[in-house]
Amino acid sequence: MSLETHLTAEERSRFASLTSPRKIQDFLDSIAYEPEYANRCPLRVLRELRGHCYDGALFGAAALRRLGYPPLVLLLIPEPLVDDDHMLAVFRNNGAFGAVAKSNFTGLRYREPVYRTLRELVISYFEDYVNTMGRKTLRGYTRLLDLSKYDALDWETTDAGCDRIEMRFKGMRHIPILTPEMIRGLSPADPRTLSAALEGADVEGLFKPGIA
Repeated sequence: MSLETHLTAEERSRFASLTSPRKIQDFLDSIAYEPEYANRCPLRVLRELRGHCYDGALFGAAALRRLGYPPLVLLLIPEPLVDDDHMLAVFRNNGAFGAVAKSNFTGLRYREPVYRTLRELVISYFEDYVNTMGRKTLRGYTRLLDLSKYDALDWETTDAGCDRIEMRFKGMRHIPILTPEMIRGLSPADPRTLSAALEGADVEGLFKPGIA
């Protein structure tokens, strides 16, 4: 059953107002960042007006689908144990890739559809993908996952369906973007860049390196 069949008139109007990828991003930017990691389906995101990056990407995919885009997501993969992964809802206009995303970090959100390949899109997040210590942590990404293939899980309207999709990502191969030599040569983010990245962040939702 589709998301819209579950909505109240007010919710349906709010969802229908998201008439472009940019407006979807503006909605995601307007809702609260949820520091507690428990998956919310797109229906709950619309009703509770809160979510973390995974919730936001799935909502973005559902909203993009309503506009005629396929519901595509991918996962950005950080260096293990020093940062969180990050999910994007990906769309294409005129053959170029763009993305919408919910993030606790300033630079990990919207991307205009100007990137010719997925790798170009992913690389555009590199300099902004820093942890709280200023370490540049992006290391790879997964292939695109078409969520229409998981409609039987009711991922738009049930949290359990979203949990199953998260498990699917855990089994996907990671495509690296850096060589070991590149990683060894990385410099930390400068203080101004780190400050800008953390502007407005929910402190409780920040990954804390070294804390189990």
